[in-house]
Amino acid sequence: MNQRLLFIAATLLSLSACAGAGQASQPFSPSVLQDRPLTLASWNLEFLAERNGDGCQPRTDADYAAMRQIADGLDADVIAFQEAESVAAAERVFDPARYTVVMEERAGAPSGTCGGEHKSQRVIRQAVGFAIRKTIAFDRHPDVTSLMLGNPQLRSGVDITLRPERARPLRLLSIHLKSGCFAGDTAKACPILSEQIPALEAWVDAAAEAPVRFALLGDWNRRLGLAADRVWSELDDGTPLNADLRLAAAGTGPKCDPRYDSFIDHIVLDRRAGADILSFAETLYGSGTKHYSDHCPISVTLAR
Repeated sequence: MNQRLLFIAATLLSLSACAGAGQASQPFSPSVLQDRPLTLASWNLEFLAERNGDGCQPRTDADYAAMRQIADGLDADVIAFQEAESVAAAERVFDPARYTVVMEERAGAPSGTCGGEHKSQRVIRQAVGFAIRKTIAFDRHPDVTSLMLGNPQLRSGVDITLRPERARPLRLLSIHLKSGCFAGDTAKACPILSEQIPALEAWVDAAAEAPVRFALLGDWNRRLGLAADRVWSELDDGTPLNADLRLAAAGTGPKCDPRYDSFIDHIVLDRRAGADILSFAETLYGSGTKHYSDHCPISVTLAR
């Protein structure tokens, strides 16, 4: 057996060892040997349904095809997503030949009808998850159900650790917090969001004490980048040391919708991962192009 074959065999054994309990090792590909940066993305898919025409944003085959093209264009190693009905729905956007989809176990309790122009449509489950490039081994941790506050309508967090070949591990939490408290403290939804923050801070503090760098991705439904935002100040307290957090989009504003000048979708990194940021991007749908979701994807590249 020549040296190249010995190296490939050793790599396969390494991937098998890194896969988490109950998680099969990911298929080998030469791409895992590249030293390219890691790309993390987040995208709220706006009521993504399994079947055409369902939910509060009914779609056609052409819509799903366009969304898959956008997802492929991100060329991300991991995409945290929100508002998908199921794994089958997510796989209509994230090619199952390219990505492994994991989602929160919370069943939810969708009920009622949609508003606006789709008021005759039934509400579907909105769940969070990850699409993970198949060449990357990962561990799946228990869902962060404390974010639900005992309410099945509130989303839990999906918690994983990436173990990429020839790269340091990276822990990730995909979240979708309570909507309606985008700034300040007076909106009706603010007491619920305020209750979710200590649960989130507990996860951050525990992760900050651990040896693995981490990031939180998703729809925070909060303008964390506003000056002196209370939620951001509470989370970014620098205690423990690695809880000195960084907003990937710091200093930039969204261009997805001209009505809004501050992000509510965020990629938040701990002190260690924050030092690895190479770039941040927002993927736009283009002038005159249909908006396939009411959120545009955001992404960050990190040194391995």
